[in-house]
Amino acid sequence: MTDDVVVLRYGHRPGRDDRMTTHVGLTARALGADRVVLPDNAGQSAETIRDITDRFGGPFAVELRDDQRAYARRFEGTVVHLTMYGERVQDVEAGVRGDSVDADTPLLVVVGGEKVPFDFYEEADYNVGVTNQPHSEVAGLAVFLDRLFEGAELEREWTDADRVVLPQETGKRVVDPATAAAERDGDDGDAAADDA
Repeated sequence: MTDDVVVLRYGHRPGRDDRMTTHVGLTARALGADRVVLPDNAGQSAETIRDITDRFGGPFAVELRDDQRAYARRFEGTVVHLTMYGERVQDVEAGVRGDSVDADTPLLVVVGGEKVPFDFYEEADYNVGVTNQPHSEVAGLAVFLDRLFEGAELEREWTDADRVVLPQETGKRVVDPATAAAERDGDDGDAAADDA
């Protein structure tokens, strides 16, 4: 399986897109991508994503670039552009997986934050639509990554985490990694949980 799935957030309007750009990065991280490339004016989003990675584990990288179009054009691997006007994800997911994940070839997933220039459509290997209906680019990215990894990303192990969220039916339970490991191994552990 490739270890280089990159999400490129094309465009960022400071003030208006801060939350959405941050969520694109957090979704990329949580659902299997290895890094996110943000526009150079999205520094606040980049810092938030890095902070989450520091606290909840990685590896995951965040880059700020001012040459997004050139970056996508020069990318050596498979390029997928997520757009509501693309081919249905369910019709192309096997092809994308075969061209990238199974072939151990880098994959670039382009997620627009503003009007995407037409050359992205022309240069992408795949223009992919999730439902072909208006919706959030975060939702489209989440569905695409889940389809790409066939759910395997949900079992990912995180390293260098300061905090681990323990699944439970009700409430919130956040503990240090030693406590999480002890509980997985059947030991009660003495470390305190943080009811975040």
